[in-house]
Amino acid sequence: MKREDYLSWDAYFMCVALLSAERSKDNNTQVGSCIVSRDNKILSMGYNGMPTGCDDDRMPWDRIGNPLDTKYLYVCHAELNAILNYGAGSLKDSRIYTTLFPCNECTKAIIQSGIREVIYYSDKYAGSDSTIAAKRMFDMVGIRYRQYIPEEKELTLNL
Repeated sequence: MKREDYLSWDAYFMCVALLSAERSKDNNTQVGSCIVSRDNKILSMGYNGMPTGCDDDRMPWDRIGNPLDTKYLYVCHAELNAILNYGAGSLKDSRIYTTLFPCNECTKAIIQSGIREVIYYSDKYAGSDSTIAAKRMFDMVGIRYRQYIPEEKELTLNL
């Protein structure tokens, strides 16, 4: 008889996104993403961080101040990194699991890459112009988005 308490696909892939977020060096917001094929194969992962080759210790991580001295002009978001990390062809008809609803800029990349569904963990910026614009674009092109519904399960990883 098979085990009954195994993870659902949604839980499995959201766990991968949450684990990816743990690689982020951002001291305020850690975001992770996982892109999955139609047949439930992981295609790519990403987390928010500075561009490859930019020294994390020399880059700004502040949220407030002169724009050139804050993280916002420099950080690559998890969704964009996951898209750019994929090097094997098309992401057409895939889905992306992400720990935070995508911003308007990542939404453009999601649309252009052919991803067809977005499953997100948190929508804490739902009222922001960026998120409103993202949802407008998703609705316009028919990309589905839905919030992940957590399962009543606790996982502990000891590393």
